Amino acid sequence: MILQIATGRPNESVGAVIDIARDARKAQRQLAAVSDEGRRDVLLAAAQAMVERTAEILAANEMDVSAAQPEVDARNLTHAMLQRLKTSERGVAEMAARVRDVARLPDPLGRKLGETELDDDLVLTKISCPLGVIAIIFESRPDVIPQVASLALRSGNAVIFKGGSEARNTNEVLVSIWRQALGPFPEVLPDTINLVHTRQDVTELLTLTDAIDLVIPRGSREFVRYIGDTSRIPVLGHGEGLCHVYVDRSADLEKALAVAFDSKVQYPAACNAMETLLVHEEIAAAFLPTIIQQFKSAGVEVRGCPLTIALAGTANLVPAEEQDWATEYSDLIVSIKVVGSADEAIEHIGCYGSSHTESIVTEDPGLAAWFMEVVDAAGVYHNVSTRFADGFRYGLGAELGISTSKLHARGPVGLEGLTSYKYHLIGTGHTVAMYEKGERAFKHRRLT
Repeated sequence: MILQIATGRPNESVGAVIDIARDARKAQRQLAAVSDEGRRDVLLAAAQAMVERTAEILAANEMDVSAAQPEVDARNLTHAMLQRLKTSERGVAEMAARVRDVARLPDPLGRKLGETELDDDLVLTKISCPLGVIAIIFESRPDVIPQVASLALRSGNAVIFKGGSEARNTNEVLVSIWRQALGPFPEVLPDTINLVHTRQDVTELLTLTDAIDLVIPRGSREFVRYIGDTSRIPVLGHGEGLCHVYVDRSADLEKALAVAFDSKVQYPAACNAMETLLVHEEIAAAFLPTIIQQFKSAGVEVRGCPLTIALAGTANLVPAEEQDWATEYSDLIVSIKVVGSADEAIEHIGCYGSSHTESIVTEDPGLAAWFMEVVDAAGVYHNVSTRFADGFRYGLGAELGISTSKLHARGPVGLEGLTSYKYHLIGTGHTVAMYEKGERAFKHRRLT
């Protein structure tokens, strides 16, 4: 198998990163004028190209996985990152399916968000538009490229990727496929999709306030904070997911078992997996032995507070330390704490949570409503697994990541998170002087 990367790396930084960003800006301006149908067709072509070139993607991915395994053995790379790195024939098919899902979504551009008649023949309209050029810095997961590329193109934006070195070959093949898929569409320039490689490239990207409109870092809380502190470009942080499930004293224990188990075990490497299980002391004796046994049967290492260990029976638990409550394991490890009240559970979440996703299991609707009101997170659930925090499951087609910030976009970020708006004002020669002199008066009548 001869990989596409053998003939040259796509969009390699042979020139300054500033040139890549400027070319991306030019490409984005042209893309913004492409029709809804045109942008849909590009996505469908890219999805088909990925399917047809599955063998290339898998060969590149195998190279990355093989290179990463010694790093995992040496504990320089986590097992969770290795799992995120791997893909398969089914994985590529799912990537293509998500791209097609995005293509089917309604056009996010040119939407009329509001309309006001300021005066006779003077109408102000608020219209959705692209953000511009997006830089996304991420680790491991190669499916980030088709997800973000599809969302960016569908919403009229250009994108610059910087993936982790552990996924370099896979990322290069994917970006090459997407850039080549643009060939039959001369109105969509290849520089709409770009890939840079080094830390120095990132350092330069973060200074380009005139060329890049938004930076999206996906990684640890420390990494997201570093990017935010380093760059003067707006940052939409995809931080760590330190998620909790709280099982209240009024919980249906069958529901609690299902929600807690799915939240931890269904895919533990995901940022929306539960890391800490909080259990009310009044139902702990009835609930903990069963859920601990289920976790153990699934290969989960359980770390518990002293009361959890006392109630675990014969199960061999690891005593939880203070750092466990603040750790995103992204692995088959869970910490369990018994609490005396819902207030204590909420206090614990407020202290250690990452504002990602939190869930309560209870049959008390009043308590559930209060929990969902006071807990500060992008997603707050009632009797639901935290694993539902996902753009595809929310019906967004795909996602750039899950934002734990509160400005612009929060939670799974889809097309809407990649758009801004502008005001269109149409008149017939109106001037401000007419109103300052009292010749005319504003109506300010809302039309929509």
